[in-house]
Amino acid sequence: MTWRKFSGEILQTPIIEEVERTIERETLLGNKLKVCIGTDSQVKGSVTDFATVIVFLREQRGGFMYIHQERTSQKMSIKERMLSEVQKSIDIAYKLCDLLDLYEVDLEVHADINTNPMFKSNQALHEAMGYILSMGFVFKAKPEAFASSYCANKMVQ
Repeated sequence: MTWRKFSGEILQTPIIEEVERTIERETLLGNKLKVCIGTDSQVKGSVTDFATVIVFLREQRGGFMYIHQERTSQKMSIKERMLSEVQKSIDIAYKLCDLLDLYEVDLEVHADINTNPMFKSNQALHEAMGYILSMGFVFKAKPEAFASSYCANKMVQ
């Protein structure tokens, strides 16, 4: 699985090692961190592009992110696609949660799902929320889900 920085630079080490190095570096700099993980997708013809981001927020000092992109030609309903986004975010959150706990870094999983029933993505809200919460993660949906709605969204456009 290839991860990169926003600059486009490819990360050369496994993501878990990169995250640990990042936490250690930021802690030495005196920064208190929070990590937000989110995924967004966009359908372009017969192809769906996914982008998953790990956003590091430095308390009162901005943030940065690592990005993983993938593409599939699998046909999905809107609900399947929303739940696939959530699955991708949970997979990464699960890989990182022990490490984040060890360093006492808060973690949120963001879903690009609208809480307003007028939007199609709302069909997946209850399943996504139940899934994320049952895994023990903090859940955020739109409009608070900036990791998926803004950060990951920029990577699939």
